[in-house]
Amino acid sequence: MTKQKTIKREKPIPDKKLESVKDIIKESKSKKTILLASIKNLPSSQYNEIKKKLRGKAEVMVPKKSMTLRAFESFKELKELEAQVKDNVAILFSDLDSFELAAELNESRSAVKAKAGQEAPEDIEIPAGPTELVPGPAISELGALGIQIMIEGGKISIKAPKVIVKKGQKIPQNASEIMNKLDIKPFTVGFEPIASFDMKEKKLFLNIRVDKKQTLEDLNIAYGKALPFAVSIEYISEDTIKLLIAKAGMHEKAFGKYTDNVQQENAGGNK
Repeated sequence: MTKQKTIKREKPIPDKKLESVKDIIKESKSKKTILLASIKNLPSSQYNEIKKKLRGKAEVMVPKKSMTLRAFESFKELKELEAQVKDNVAILFSDLDSFELAAELNESRSAVKAKAGQEAPEDIEIPAGPTELVPGPAISELGALGIQIMIEGGKISIKAPKVIVKKGQKIPQNASEIMNKLDIKPFTVGFEPIASFDMKEKKLFLNIRVDKKQTLEDLNIAYGKALPFAVSIEYISEDTIKLLIAKAGMHEKAFGKYTDNVQQENAGGNK
């Protein structure tokens, strides 16, 4: 663990800053989870919206980095978090489990519009269908991006879906302008979990970003693969019992047909 250097000061620390240190320690002593989250480049409107969503679930503080380090240095339980403290970091104090709180932060993310020069997180596609755009300059703007259109009811309609920016590419100015006009928001912003400390278990957790939707999709895929395997090895459980009974029934019918054929063959041989 990289040890943070304590900065020596010639002037005394202002009372307001000392109060900030005391508040961090006080909250840390009364909560189960202390989570650090980056709020770098997070607009104030989104910050306030997320803070409202977390009301009753977590207390949020954004102290100066130096005050955060000072508080963690003076409270031995939190010394493991020192190396994770960066600029533009919020501290969340909660009685929720670390991963529950990280999941809450993921749920509270907001979609935002793209800006020219940003890197596309995924392929950005303009979907087919009607739009609210009226014929005019938008026709040539869409055409410049290779988007096929037609006019329906006095408004522009997209004939076929078109990927206008590939994953990892920088977003051109004309592409960002069209996305904004079509209200396509390919980015999400929010609190980015960095690390969390469980005060009861005395455990440090890193890489705690939790995506419920992706996790459920992964579990469904895993379940889809595990179920037929469990049936093939005749593993009995609540999920497999009906399938195993059906499988046994099929085997019984197959065996019944086999024994009937054997009996017929034997009867024919005895004549």
